[in-house]
Amino acid sequence: MPLSLPLNRNNFALLLLAVALPLALLVALASGPVAIDMFHAFGQGWHSDSSDAVILWQLRLPRALLAIMVGAALGMGGAAMQGMLRNPLAEPALLGVSSGAALAAILLLYYGAALQGSWAQAWKTGWLLPLLAISGAFLAVLCVWLLAGRGASATRLVLAGVAINAFLSALMALALNYAPSMFAMQEIVFWLLGSLANRGWDQLLLALPFILFGALLLFFARNYLRALSLGEASAASLGFRGKRYPLLVLAGIAAAVGAAVAVAGTIGFVGLVVPHLVRPLVRQDPGRLLWASALAGALLLLLADILVVNFVGAQELRIGAVTAFIGAPFFFWLIVSARRGQGL
Repeated sequence: MPLSLPLNRNNFALLLLAVALPLALLVALASGPVAIDMFHAFGQGWHSDSSDAVILWQLRLPRALLAIMVGAALGMGGAAMQGMLRNPLAEPALLGVSSGAALAAILLLYYGAALQGSWAQAWKTGWLLPLLAISGAFLAVLCVWLLAGRGASATRLVLAGVAINAFLSALMALALNYAPSMFAMQEIVFWLLGSLANRGWDQLLLALPFILFGALLLFFARNYLRALSLGEASAASLGFRGKRYPLLVLAGIAAAVGAAVAVAGTIGFVGLVVPHLVRPLVRQDPGRLLWASALAGALLLLLADILVVNFVGAQELRIGAVTAFIGAPFFFWLIVSARRGQGL
């Protein structure tokens, strides 16, 4: 039986997204203040000492892949959060995932200079900050779950998330207020704005297992999200009862988004905007929305980073500011649409 025309159009749009991503990757590898012979550098290989190969393999390629990975994690986490809470304005930051990772990173930036011994070596090699930030994200989600209580409804989870998020934000403000030096405060603020600059293979390989683990957990929870779109009572009648499935979604979001925040800082609006953009393409299916949002999130953040790299200025523009400029007008559009009676 032939597919209907709307479904064909939706599949064609998703195919365009899939084709656009590798094309954007090529543009990202060719972008930068220094012009290089990209294809010749590819042919020279990883171990070449030529300047073109070093720029491509050690600077541009890990940064571009990290943008794809972080964007996919944020988009997928936003889709999972909106599906679990049945709220189109939900995003991972609502449950304190981003704040928990950010607070852990801030504490390390605050006390990093005082580290001694093996901890100081770990701090210098760059893997301690992402690892602690990921731990902070898991701890924040655990606090939300414990505060909401067993068998918590979506409303109670939101209330617990708002409370934990407000408390973590207050602690971050306190750390900024008593920063030991202007240099430490500047480093903290820049990290909070989000950036992919000066990131390499170490950060990418550290975050990759957590993001893949989170994606795997959300894959196992996809049918739960589908059932939940019919309501909590309907989901329970279909066999999705108990606390196992909500924990699966929360753990998946914490792993994927926590790892993304750990290596790139806080990047807003991607988890909010991307699911809205691709939801019509998957016919409102929460299960398919996860992977469509991951694809669109990866493309959006990679395009934003291309804009950052090609922005001419005394200092590199922070990617969190770029996504905010993209997301805020979309948020305004949602509000105007609601006022016109079109809904969200």
